[in-house]
Amino acid sequence: MKKELLCKIERIAARAVKKAQQENHRKGLPIVYAKNGKIYFELSDGSVTTVNPFSV
Repeated sequence: MKKELLCKIERIAARAVKKAQQENHRKGLPIVYAKNGKIYFELSDGSVTTVNPFSV
């Protein structure tokens, strides 16, 4: 039972993340990720940069 519940929660969370990412792209907002202590910005055109687009 617990495993089924966890799988369901994971699916719901994954859909929510995907929806938020799509909405950000539509609005022209970057998606911000951190990996190994470094911050990455995925721009609405799909390119990825480490330059903060808000500070430019």
